[in-house]
Amino acid sequence: SNFCLLMGRYRPPTPEASKYITPEGKKMLVEEHDFLWKKKRPKIVKKVSAAAAEGDRSENAEYIYGKKMLREIDSRVRFLRKRLEGIIVVDTVPIDNNKVFFGSWVKLEDVEGKEREYRIVGSDEIDPEKFWISVDSPMAKSLLKKEIGDEIVVKSPKGEARYYVLSIRYK
Repeated sequence: SNFCLLMGRYRPPTPEASKYITPEGKKMLVEEHDFLWKKKRPKIVKKVSAAAAEGDRSENAEYIYGKKMLREIDSRVRFLRKRLEGIIVVDTVPIDNNKVFFGSWVKLEDVEGKEREYRIVGSDEIDPEKFWISVDSPMAKSLLKKEIGDEIVVKSPKGEARYYVLSIRYK
């Protein structure tokens, strides 16, 4: 029974996200990095310094909160720097633009005849409201290299869903 307790906490390592990103996605990451590093962090540093000057730090909420904010900012800045170092910007249209590849917009129709357009993007740029999906998602994986008229089957916790590729576009 000890084994069950130990295994209950086990989490498989999360697969590493693809290194691909659109030019817009890279711009977004660079802007976030610059905002945090050049604007937000210096403001918090000033507040923490002012709070530290007030004396007793152990009960100084402003100081404690400021230090926590700095840790969070620094952690996110480290993540962004590492991510920006390793990403591959995809800004070209594939030679065969009749197939689904990274960066494409794909219009699908489900079995009920409902249509929806998805864009396949990097894991940093997912946007459910715009229907931008990660290239690592089951939907995107089943779409890659498909052509207009192809049928795809996407497995999800709710079961299988079938879609037909109606159109593929880039830019």
